[in-house]
Amino acid sequence: MEFYKYQGTGNDFVMIDNRSGEWNNLSIQNIQKLCDRRFGIGADGLIKINAAENVDFEVDYYNSDGSKSFCGNGARCSVAFAHFLSIFKDNKTVFTAIDGLHEAEIKDGIVKLKMGDVETILNDGNDSVLDTGSPHYVKYVEDIVDYKVFAEGNSIRNSENYKEKGINVNFVENISDDEIFVRTYERGVEDETFSCGTGVTASALTFLQKTNLSSVKVKTLGGNLKVYAEKNGESFHEIWLEGPAKQVFSGKVDLI
Repeated sequence: MEFYKYQGTGNDFVMIDNRSGEWNNLSIQNIQKLCDRRFGIGADGLIKINAAENVDFEVDYYNSDGSKSFCGNGARCSVAFAHFLSIFKDNKTVFTAIDGLHEAEIKDGIVKLKMGDVETILNDGNDSVLDTGSPHYVKYVEDIVDYKVFAEGNSIRNSENYKEKGINVNFVENISDDEIFVRTYERGVEDETFSCGTGVTASALTFLQKTNLSSVKVKTLGGNLKVYAEKNGESFHEIWLEGPAKQVFSGKVDLI
């Protein structure tokens, strides 16, 4: 199999051009092996770029455990990969993913991705729960650099309310008037990742809910992102996630 490796603020992915349908039957075991950091290529997830009708391409995303979901950083990397493959020629594209249609723009290695609207942000005690293409739990904390993200994230993800379907858990610290620091425990990876696009978006919306701002800068372990959104009462629309997406290397791998 020919593959490419991409990363978006440290969130890394095995990328496969599957427009011919050659890898339609890739097994969960294959995906787990390819994403294994000791016995495979190593990645937080695997993405197949598929042919699609009426749009430029389909993003077919799998977590490293083989489960399917939507991934914001994975989608941004997919846009960069599709542009590299000349699937679209100019700077703008429309593609489909598990959660529906998305618009995106790419310029000088920066990908700006339109996310789905968010109608409601629910409360769980003092914390927030919302869906930005994947379900997210958002908890504000202090001293985030030394926070026990794995232990606390794993505990919330496997708690009685969330263990059946799973949930991504984000820990957020407000570090300035227009910037937050986000660390995320991701379901499907079952560990902290260097960045999570849907988690950054979810965290940013909970911050924007409390302010009159229309954008927020977001720091992650893997780099910096920015989220833009328009607020209408309790709902958000015109939500965009912006940040770098880079090709790291390419190669061929034996699936046996």
